[in-house]
Amino acid sequence: MVDRRQVMAFRVRAQQLDRAEGSLADTAVLDIGVQDTGPDGGRWALAARGVDVAPLTGDDVVMLWTVRGAPHLYRRADVGAVAAAVEPFSDADAGKRIYDAAKPLKAAGIGILDALDEVAARMREVVRKPTVKGEVSGRLAEVMPKPYLRFCRPCNATHLYEMPFRLAAVRAGLELRLDTSPPVLERIRAFRPAAAPGDRFDLVRAYLRLLGPATPKHVADYLDAPVKEVKARWPRDTVEVSVDGETRWLLAADEAALASAETTTTRLLGPFDLFLQAKDRATLVPDATRVKELWPVLGRPGAVLADGELAGTWRPRKSGRTFTVAVQQWRKLTGSARDAVVAEAERLAAYRGVPLAGVDFAG
Repeated sequence: MVDRRQVMAFRVRAQQLDRAEGSLADTAVLDIGVQDTGPDGGRWALAARGVDVAPLTGDDVVMLWTVRGAPHLYRRADVGAVAAAVEPFSDADAGKRIYDAAKPLKAAGIGILDALDEVAARMREVVRKPTVKGEVSGRLAEVMPKPYLRFCRPCNATHLYEMPFRLAAVRAGLELRLDTSPPVLERIRAFRPAAAPGDRFDLVRAYLRLLGPATPKHVADYLDAPVKEVKARWPRDTVEVSVDGETRWLLAADEAALASAETTTTRLLGPFDLFLQAKDRATLVPDATRVKELWPVLGRPGAVLADGELAGTWRPRKSGRTFTVAVQQWRKLTGSARDAVVAEAERLAAYRGVPLAGVDFAG
């Protein structure tokens, strides 16, 4: 049996949050994808794992709409394997991933995978040069039949359903140009999907490797996939692990690392950092009140990882050229822990290219 602190330490080590330096090539989280949402998104997550992000360009990384339709960063060299890895497992899986968009397609007798292929083909026809998302959406609405479309009240216009639009982009060989808002889609140069992703990019294995020990439901919730589809693809080289009395699984190769896991790492994690994407939130934060603080419906804060435990939240406060990090402590941090948080805030300010005015500790 292992306890939650060992699980936390294992994930810190597996995700390389404890290292000072690293390269894109040896950064493990890029195998599953690094969500790039908000100003402290993908590149800050890489920086927290020791990667020098200042020189990174589109030649090094590629941004794709993948898991849960969110934008994720990957190594450009891996784009073919990633495209294979993020494919829905089946028509039923694809239907779950596109949410309410599946209902009109099914009613019209259109298979979900066939629908994604049709959207992808039309998208590729539209995006012959870098094109803003709104223009792509508008042109698709002109050529796609009714089961693919919905009326959008805020826009007072008819659009393609959002999730099929996003999940079809990779199928169409399209990426998101870095640092564009609204998003600009463009063709992935020399794009060729791999026949299969291989073990390294297999999303079920990657979840277990980086966010284990886990259950099939944890993985399914992460992917927005049916549990039975995940169970059907469960790796054979797993071992059962009891985490505070709950049966979970881990890749056998990682059993020794879990048993010996320890960490004193302190980091300021972005709101959508992979460490916070684990679907066993009660393991990360046992207090239900704190769970609501860290994962509100809107406006997520970042998380303070102090000595290997989630010890509070943080938010950036910027006014003119003044940049402050506001920390809400869940427990009184020691002097050394506070010093480590201040050091991380200085790194964050350097990453953002602004001077740090200070760190406000509350709670």
